[in-house]
Amino acid sequence: MRQVMDLEKKTLRNMVIALIALVVITPLGLLATGDAFGEWGLGDLMDKVGYAPSGMQDLSSAWSAPMPDYALPGAEGATGASAAYILSAVIGVALCMGILYFLGKKIAVKDDLQE
Repeated sequence: MRQVMDLEKKTLRNMVIALIALVVITPLGLLATGDAFGEWGLGDLMDKVGYAPSGMQDLSSAWSAPMPDYALPGAEGATGASAAYILSAVIGVALCMGILYFLGKKIAVKDDLQE
């Protein structure tokens, strides 16, 4: 049983290290040219395809990004952009981990009640 626990701890540690490495290298996306696939606004889509679906046109004003273009207000230059990218990655990871944690807890409680 102890070997299983040690293996689980090592696996979790390795996953956390890999996740941290991915968050840290997130600003490498700033070196790429062009747009990221699927991150097009209404105008970008019109330029690329020539039209925009009516549903997208109707809903385009309903949502505005909390950090448009991954930019922090007042943070200029490469350092500010890198900080904004890393902050976006950390927020995304935290949201995903929180959702998965609560779903796991809910499933575990459900399994305990069925036994």
